[in-house]
Amino acid sequence: MITVEKPSTPSNFIKNVMIDDLESGKVQKVITRFPPEPNGYLHIGHAKAIWINFTLAQEFGGSTNLRFDDTNPLKEDVEYVKSIEEDVKWLGYEWAEKRYASDYFEEMYKRAELLIQKGKAYVDDQSADQIRETRGTLTEPGQNSPYRDRSVEENLELFRKMRAGEFKDGEKVLRAKIDMASPNINLRDPVIYRIAHATHHNTGDKWCIYPMYAFAHPLEDAIEGVTHSLCSLEFEDQRPFYDWVIAECEMENTPHQYEFGRLNVAQTLTSKRKLKLLVDENIVDGWDDPRMPTISGLRRRGYTPEAIRSFVYETGISKSQGLIDLQMLEHFVREDLKLKAPRTMAVLKPLKVVITNYPEGQVEWLEAENNTENPEMGTRQIPFSREIYIEQDDFMENPPNKYFRLFPGNEVRLKNAYFIKCHDFIKDENGNVTEIHCTYDPETKSGTGFTGRKVKGTIHWVEASHAVPAEFRLYEPLIKAKDDGEAEGEEAIDETEKAEKTFLDEINPNSLEVLHGFVEPGMKDAKPQDKFQFFRHGYFNVDPKYSKPGEPVFNLIVSMKSSYQLPK
Repeated sequence: MITVEKPSTPSNFIKNVMIDDLESGKVQKVITRFPPEPNGYLHIGHAKAIWINFTLAQEFGGSTNLRFDDTNPLKEDVEYVKSIEEDVKWLGYEWAEKRYASDYFEEMYKRAELLIQKGKAYVDDQSADQIRETRGTLTEPGQNSPYRDRSVEENLELFRKMRAGEFKDGEKVLRAKIDMASPNINLRDPVIYRIAHATHHNTGDKWCIYPMYAFAHPLEDAIEGVTHSLCSLEFEDQRPFYDWVIAECEMENTPHQYEFGRLNVAQTLTSKRKLKLLVDENIVDGWDDPRMPTISGLRRRGYTPEAIRSFVYETGISKSQGLIDLQMLEHFVREDLKLKAPRTMAVLKPLKVVITNYPEGQVEWLEAENNTENPEMGTRQIPFSREIYIEQDDFMENPPNKYFRLFPGNEVRLKNAYFIKCHDFIKDENGNVTEIHCTYDPETKSGTGFTGRKVKGTIHWVEASHAVPAEFRLYEPLIKAKDDGEAEGEEAIDETEKAEKTFLDEINPNSLEVLHGFVEPGMKDAKPQDKFQFFRHGYFNVDPKYSKPGEPVFNLIVSMKSSYQLPK
């Protein structure tokens, strides 16, 4: 018997099962796997599955394999394999072994022949539509295939001809022979092999028949010695078939499947089919578009692995399905960045200010803290001169009550600099303010301890002659709908063309806003994935795809503080 110390993380039902299994001697070592299908990029929902499989195994001194369930060559690509590997590593996890379902195709084929020899599988000539039509409903039993009672010899001969490539795609399938009247539709003679004359990313043209995911998955777990097969709740109804495959294929190892509630985030798509549609229709800038909920999209936007891990930890592990507020994820991003990101100034919608009583041609350098909450980050020098840029929104010709920023006759503080007062402005022919004239008070320099008077407004700015032109990309949720609770997975039912068009109608036309402004001169050498807090705007990340030396592009990660509070 193995003694298990009290876990350091909160209890959950899967962890309790692992404790019992170890203490009873049922298992000697916890072995899990993260088994993505390489038919798309990982998204935020996968982050939870990764966290669950890796951290639970680690907590009990076990191991986790990264296994690619590559049983459908028509939808898979080596691009997806590489992106998945990168995402898992970026999230902070190392797999014990990298495996592929295709590594076991020969073994799976032998087990399929075993089922035929036992009278537990048969070759069916019906089309996919006919099989679907005779499957029955939740209230009505299915109908036996006219080919269900073929002899063992005939089924073996046909199955071997399927492998030899003697039939066309869709001409025949191999089905498990279980019970067409079962109340569980998944047990109504499910298809376990289909014909697909397609090149496989890993095995090339060696195979023209491929196992279905539901058949292959339990075999893979058993072959690898997985002790706890963890998956999301939509696979709960598949568990009886999972157990049937393990038993009837006479596998030496007998893993057990446990289901947890999948991660659903409001205003966030987690359907790989829909995400791929966005890419294919060029609605987004690839799988790593910062608006996408993919791990690569979140990384490019500026999310950190620490924030994502904290987020999925907070959501916990349970059997219930829930919808998580998007603001919770953003909360953990802010919490992670607030002590890491340097604080600097950027003007996104610039308006020129001329300080008329400041000496022409003079530039002085002022000291500014890099992070007021983390003094260890030190200070920087920023230039100040007669001409600066401020935000257009920080000036109004006729302001409403309680407007404390710049307007004619009003005085404000420039962050880390001086008090300035507006005395004039210039408009263009369309009536737009294009330039503001102000005076400054040299006695009000920041850091001098001036207490002669107070102002109610503090605004940010960038000195004009040293300002670095920059592009800013601001984001809103990609989908107008409040949430998307659709299940994902290879076995999910495809939508009709009409439904897909309806989905595309829900795209938020304001999901991306591109602005051109200025940043401090110290930002000129900012590197891809460098993160900053722009005063009063939010946290931004240097875009790794489009930024160039001296021409930075910044992605908005999250805005400044929100009113969101974690549930108690």
